Amino acid sequence: MDLNTDLFLLVVFTALLCQYISISIGMGYGIMLAPLLLIMGFSALYVVPAILFSHLAGGVVGSVLHQRLGNIELGLKKKKSGRLASLMASTDARVVVILAGFGIIGVLLGTFTAINIPDTALGIYIGTMVLLVGMMVLFYRGRKREFSWKGLIVLGLIGGFNKGISGGTFMVMATGGQLVVGRAARSSLSSTTVAVTIVSAAGFLGYLLLKTDINWALLAAASIGSAAAAPFAVLTVKKLSAIKLELVIGLAATILGIAILVRIVVA
Repeated sequence: MDLNTDLFLLVVFTALLCQYISISIGMGYGIMLAPLLLIMGFSALYVVPAILFSHLAGGVVGSVLHQRLGNIELGLKKKKSGRLASLMASTDARVVVILAGFGIIGVLLGTFTAINIPDTALGIYIGTMVLLVGMMVLFYRGRKREFSWKGLIVLGLIGGFNKGISGGTFMVMATGGQLVVGRAARSSLSSTTVAVTIVSAAGFLGYLLLKTDINWALLAAASIGSAAAAPFAVLTVKKLSAIKLELVIGLAATILGIAILVRIVVA
């Protein structure tokens, strides 16, 4: 599918909006952007690599700004000789390492699975997954659950797999899993932003190694919008509490999940 000027700008704006929401509240980029791009008529196998790379572009900008504004402490400000020890002593850094490490395993498994699934089946999976995630966000909103480091490993694996196969849900699972057990909102949001940047890079590399066709115009449009949104979103995290907006994301994910499933059935 070719992108004319109007469609290119529409993708830029859509990616900008989705990335702003994603970095601001820790969920929503892949969940929202994937169905919207599918509704625009793009193939699922074009959509996922574009989301992975554009999430990488926005995530790099967001991660650097989160660290500089103090939303996250990765132990990178220490003297060079003690930097590794400081990194390992940082809770934020350990969370990032676990989420990113197991997320990479999951995203590569998801990438391999995605290229072996027909577009229709992949679209149904994406729509169903988005719908379920939306319902789960609404159901668990405001509730507390017991959390463990082992649970974080599971979140990384499943979130990574879902991102590899659909481009989304990693941030929903990683951020939501931390928030419901009482981690500070800023730390949860910022840690997940850094982790998803690493996971997105691995997932996109997986698609390149498997020589999957990539719509470079779509990738460029999404990346421009994603990177442009990051500074504004990080400032929002610095100044405002984002937890109350979980209701909005839950409703949005539920509606988008229904929309993509309806589109597939009608088609």
